[in-house]
Amino acid sequence: MASLGLIWPPASLAAESAPAVKPRDARLSDMDYPYPVETFAFRDQQQPLEMVYMDVPPAADANGKTVVLLHGKNFSGAYWQSTIDALSRQGYRVIAPDQIGFGKSSKPEGFQFTFQALADSTKALLDKLDVSRATVAGHSMGGMLATRFALMYPETVEKLVLINPIGLEDWKRFTPYQPVEQAIAQEKQQTPEKVKSYMTAAYFDGKWKAAYDPLLAIQAGWTIGPDADKIAEIDARTSDMVFTQPVLYEFGDLKAPTLLIIGTRDRTAIGRNRAPESIRADLGRYDRLGKTTAQAIPNAQLVELDDIGHVPQFEDFDRYMAALTKFLKAPGKQ
Repeated sequence: MASLGLIWPPASLAAESAPAVKPRDARLSDMDYPYPVETFAFRDQQQPLEMVYMDVPPAADANGKTVVLLHGKNFSGAYWQSTIDALSRQGYRVIAPDQIGFGKSSKPEGFQFTFQALADSTKALLDKLDVSRATVAGHSMGGMLATRFALMYPETVEKLVLINPIGLEDWKRFTPYQPVEQAIAQEKQQTPEKVKSYMTAAYFDGKWKAAYDPLLAIQAGWTIGPDADKIAEIDARTSDMVFTQPVLYEFGDLKAPTLLIIGTRDRTAIGRNRAPESIRADLGRYDRLGKTTAQAIPNAQLVELDDIGHVPQFEDFDRYMAALTKFLKAPGKQ
């Protein structure tokens, strides 16, 4: 997993006890998802690939609308369970894919990871499922992907939701580049303890709760699984994608009504530990970045969640869901 700029492990959490996690293989073959999964087989970059996804029908009277949920880098479609449950009860069809390189989907070797490639395969999935219009919501890295998707396929995106997206600043302007080879070596040093320490410090202000334990199942399990080296390479290559492919310069080109849900305590910044010490404290300031991003995106609404960090849907689901529900039900682009 990418440490997203913190030093591993944070000194205050270095003694964190080992979480109780199971070893996981690359495709999470022994891990159940909250809803049945299906597989979309296709070819890209001269190799066969499989994208695993959940396609959840409305649990109440269908409203004819679809929401596509795009996960963050250290997550999979499974962590959207509570969001899927709530949206399905409101009458939405919900589609939650695992992107190539993540979750239960293929972990290809020699794959050139780009947001354009991931957006293209996501569009191909929606075409297969006969979804021509949808709200697209992305969290963390998924926010960067959702932005790229909306730029590439504006006719498909009815509304856009960005939940503590990363990439609201261009870290490569301030932070030295880390070659992929070095990043792979770093990723190979990960352990379940380090994964939990990172998430505790980066996501939850040093305060871990049992409710957050599901977030450890995949990333921590992979570090002790049979495919740990393969996952380390995927993590390094996808981190390189995030670092080198900013989307913020194109925010002004977005056409869809956009909601920004921002936990203002978030301080996520890729490569913070490589940046000059004099500027580290100014990176990842979501209490500022949310406002500047809302100004850059036409037709954007900003909902700030005070005292909430990088994962609002786990830390304060009720406030997060209230903002999302209000936006989805409001009149918008048809």
